Amino acid sequence: MAKAERGPRERMIFSAAQLIRRDGVVSTGMRDVAVDAAAPRGSLQHYFPGGKAELVDEAVGWAGDYAAGRVARFVAALPEPTPSGLFASMVRQWTDEYEAEGFAGGCPVAAALVDCAESVPSTRKAASAAFATWTGAVTRALTEMGVPGERAGALATLMISSLEGAILLARAERDVRALTTVARELGPLLDAAVRAPGG
Repeated sequence: MAKAERGPRERMIFSAAQLIRRDGVVSTGMRDVAVDAAAPRGSLQHYFPGGKAELVDEAVGWAGDYAAGRVARFVAALPEPTPSGLFASMVRQWTDEYEAEGFAGGCPVAAALVDCAESVPSTRKAASAAFATWTGAVTRALTEMGVPGERAGALATLMISSLEGAILLARAERDVRALTTVARELGPLLDAAVRAPGG
């Protein structure tokens, strides 16, 4: 759904997520969000009576839902779904962005967590829930590919943790090396976890 097709509340949540992923929570002001969302400034108080913390928590939740939704789209686009193929697609989203647009953006959930983990408990909880939503989607996808249930959750955590770390390294180094490395190195381990037919 294009930004213009969203209602004002949804536009503000989307804009907050985009600004947070680039600038962090501290540097993202409510006025910046209203301008980016093309929303009247007074509407922020109307839609987010809890102020900036509420908006940030909503943006973090949106990001978790977005990441989870991408998992199904990645799997659907694979000619033959495999755990390594899914992880490569998750990584490619970032390498494509960085190679086309530069290294300005990161994960909005991680950015909010770094800025607010101790100072805003609701944001830490929102980030935890967002990661759980994303991890759950990856776990389900791995299970559907034949990874035993007892391994799927652990591997989903490994995939997301590796991706998040590689995003940080890529931004620091201004190079996609870390991203391509985790995809290459984890791929065989992920595929080896698939239960053989009849096994």
